[in-house]
Amino acid sequence: MTQGKQRVIVLGGGVIGLCSAYYALKRGLAVTVIEREAAGGDNCSMGNAGMIVPSHFIPLAAPGMIAKGLRWMFNAESPFYIRPRLDPALVRWAWLFYRHSTERHVAESRELLRDLNLESRRLFTELAEGDDFGFAKRGMLMLCKTAKGLDEEAAVGAAAREIGIQAEVLNAAATAKLDPSITMDVTGSVHFPQDCHLDPARFMAAMRRRVLELGGEIHSGVVIDTIESRDGKVTALSGGGQRFEGSQFVLACGSWSAELLRQTGLKLPLQAGKGYSLTLPNPPELPQHCSIFVEAKVAITPMGSGLRFAGTMEVGGLNLDIDPARVRGIVKSVNGYFPKFSERDFEGVKPWAGLRPVSPDGLPYLGPVPRFPNLIAATGHAMMGLSLGPVSGRLVADMLTHEKPFRPVEQMAAGRF
Repeated sequence: MTQGKQRVIVLGGGVIGLCSAYYALKRGLAVTVIEREAAGGDNCSMGNAGMIVPSHFIPLAAPGMIAKGLRWMFNAESPFYIRPRLDPALVRWAWLFYRHSTERHVAESRELLRDLNLESRRLFTELAEGDDFGFAKRGMLMLCKTAKGLDEEAAVGAAAREIGIQAEVLNAAATAKLDPSITMDVTGSVHFPQDCHLDPARFMAAMRRRVLELGGEIHSGVVIDTIESRDGKVTALSGGGQRFEGSQFVLACGSWSAELLRQTGLKLPLQAGKGYSLTLPNPPELPQHCSIFVEAKVAITPMGSGLRFAGTMEVGGLNLDIDPARVRGIVKSVNGYFPKFSERDFEGVKPWAGLRPVSPDGLPYLGPVPRFPNLIAATGHAMMGLSLGPVSGRLVADMLTHEKPFRPVEQMAAGRF
């Protein structure tokens, strides 16, 4: 199938791709979305924790992450794991991650991540006026089991206040008072009142509908394997017996982006970070706030009458196999924080897994691909893909229409490495 040449082709039907398509359509552009999954199928945007997180202004590459990662490597149920393999791309990614795990990098990145998340929060608020996708502005609790964990999280809260993000340190009694619908066994918490949560599957369905209502096309179940180019410009994407011509192209295919971008000569440092989630349809108790178990690195989000538990970062290539040990690690952590829950509550609950695209410096890739000015890369959001979906989509639309973005975005350049 050949599309008209004056058309934007968006590769990827996840949250970044759909938001890019939506905001491009709002600017009056003709848009075709291509997704590898079947219509309405599963992708990394569907089963995540559904959090909008201005609190997450510290990039993944930060001081202490290397030491934690090395400790966790030897625990099959730990929240982080890198599967050893002979892969030059993995070695390069790990070296770059090490190079960026510094206080200087955190200082240089925190205002960018703050601005992106706060603007995305504003856009979510706008989108929620026309759709019900469970959007709740109740804040998030960082639940700390230990005094050490609370001290460390309190320091994050202090850093947040330095850059204008609201944060309040609470003792156990104040934490319980804030969300009396859930029984907690914690030393205390840090409350980030600007954080929000939603149901990602409902949000994705809403964005898909909006794209179609605005005249966008969505082609499902198509695996693109070739980027065609001529005279320094991309001319078409093809694969599976189909071909899509356009004037501008957006590559928002998550963890599969780096593999395809090699055809442009860009060796994008990107690794797939597998995350898992389990959703209890009828939990023993239902909190009103989303939260994170600080020591266990597990995220908890109420979604309607259900409760989702999500966690782990498993760097192991492009595979979606379920590792029972990683799932066990999530399940075993719950009772320590929520004592009314037991491992029996999770019996028969099917685990979900998704592949997050992870850059080595903890910042997304958002910008034109070197040598191909009509090809925009929009990937590498890691755990913040949903949170940064709307703002990423609007920035992509700015690039497509050559409008000035709401803030400088050069730090996210696709060719920065």
